[in-house]
Amino acid sequence: MPSPPPGILYETDGPVAIITIDRSSARNALDHAAEAALAEAAERMAKDETILVGVLTGANGTFCAGADLSEMAVKGSVYKAWAGADGPLSNRPAKPLIAAVEGYAVAGGLGVALWADMRVAGENAVFGVFCRRFGVPMSDGTPTRLPRVVGQGRALDMLLTGRPIHAEEALRMGLADRVVPQGKALETALEIAHQIAGFPPLAMMADRTAALEAFDYPEPIALVNEAEGASAAKSQEAQAGAARFASGTGRHGDLGES
Repeated sequence: MPSPPPGILYETDGPVAIITIDRSSARNALDHAAEAALAEAAERMAKDETILVGVLTGANGTFCAGADLSEMAVKGSVYKAWAGADGPLSNRPAKPLIAAVEGYAVAGGLGVALWADMRVAGENAVFGVFCRRFGVPMSDGTPTRLPRVVGQGRALDMLLTGRPIHAEEALRMGLADRVVPQGKALETALEIAHQIAGFPPLAMMADRTAALEAFDYPEPIALVNEAEGASAAKSQEAQAGAARFASGTGRHGDLGES
């Protein structure tokens, strides 16, 4: 598959893919070409069997300022939803994705951050529905995914007021999973990604799927799906893992070797 066009960079670090939004002149806001390229990068990560985890970040100290409103402002332009039937953020990435957020993750950039499984935020990170004041709807997955992450009340606060949420508040409400010194978000996200990549993959992916689908079904059905999804890991990974634990690996909180 050819590399994505300029605006979205794709590189690898062993079993980890690094996807970088690089449109610094627009504070990494996404135009239509960059939206499509972001989806292509996720597909590329999914199809590469050597890649187990992805990290998504923005170049030059900004994560993503949302949709490129200069493109949207052109008369006759069509604003296509990023999430929905066929938008670039409609489906979750097939593999775990960690967002490394420095600076602004606002408007559609918040939706891009929520597309990831986890968010590592620099101390300077700011999240928010800044497009509220311009009458631009959050058709990027945010109204659906944000309540699942922070709860309905906090989600409505963000969606209705458009106020900025700084890193420490984002951590308290569960929007950010880690807060690190400014400039360290990517480094920390890569450390976490490599740790995840070192775990037996079947069990990790089964648990991820069950968690992502937890709100999609009544609890009894979700529990059946969870058990069925775990069956391959139980037959192929669990016995060997139990033997390692019995031999002393991983006790007393030590993650041990994968």
